[in-house]
Amino acid sequence: MSITRTNLSPSTWAVVLAAGDGTRLSTLTRDSTGAPVPKQFCSLSGGVTLLQQTLSRARAAARRERTATIVAQQHQRWWQHMDERTIVQPMNRGTANGILLAALTIARRDPAARLVFLPSDHYVEDESRLAAALKAASTKRIARGTLLLLGLEPSGADPELGYIVPSSPLRSLSCRPVSRMVEKPPVSLASTLLKEGALWNSFIFVAEATAIADLVRARYPHVVADFESALDGGPQRLIELYERLPILDFSRHILQGAEPRLSVLRVPECGWSDLGTPRSVAACLDRLAEDSWHMNLAHNAGLVSLAAAVSPESRLRIA
Repeated sequence: MSITRTNLSPSTWAVVLAAGDGTRLSTLTRDSTGAPVPKQFCSLSGGVTLLQQTLSRARAAARRERTATIVAQQHQRWWQHMDERTIVQPMNRGTANGILLAALTIARRDPAARLVFLPSDHYVEDESRLAAALKAASTKRIARGTLLLLGLEPSGADPELGYIVPSSPLRSLSCRPVSRMVEKPPVSLASTLLKEGALWNSFIFVAEATAIADLVRARYPHVVADFESALDGGPQRLIELYERLPILDFSRHILQGAEPRLSVLRVPECGWSDLGTPRSVAACLDRLAEDSWHMNLAHNAGLVSLAAAVSPESRLRIA
């Protein structure tokens, strides 16, 4: 069953992406037996998990009953007791396939759905600033068939991040068309991009469910057709599809080259980190350790202290 456009009023859903395996941090995110735990199911400071923090963050964009979490079947031991709605992938086959599955699944329930996608494993120091941006993005008028990215004011040239170059300079919480997307450039190029007004790619974005399907269809029409057929056929068909799906990264394989259909909203600096490398985890923990309020909160709540979280191995604390 293909998605069809209707005249229904759009409703906003939050979709939390939580199917990643966390391989880049697997040496840091191990349980007491030594088994690696995907970082979204870990706690940065001994409190709630990064996934739980993201679900709270999603409330700025959508109500709880319109929040869904994309998970992978092999991670069931960590998500099986979640109260929130889950959309289960038979296995992780890259962000593009998970995003497409969410868009097609929700569109069958709500054909006019507007989706706000959020990664489940990032840290934000000033949640109020990001919440304001999420509210602005979730209500902003978006041209049919386009996608709105949230670009973060950068604090430096980081070669481990993606960059969004707007067509012209823009103020906080304002939008511009995207000129180009650059994934993980060398430091020299990242510095040049910052001079051009580039923003960090937060991988938070807003689009109609139909726009997601159309963006993927433009590059991989057979993948969208196969998904639609599998969803019509039931769970076993979906499992069979995932066994032969190509691994597709949404930024690299879908967004790069689709700039005419992209716009970006500038988010003021909010102490964001993607916690993507041991170095970024250590830097984030160092910032937190300098904040005595956070340390007192952890102590008073009986949580693992932030000082203890900065172990010699810089391990994330397993919840």
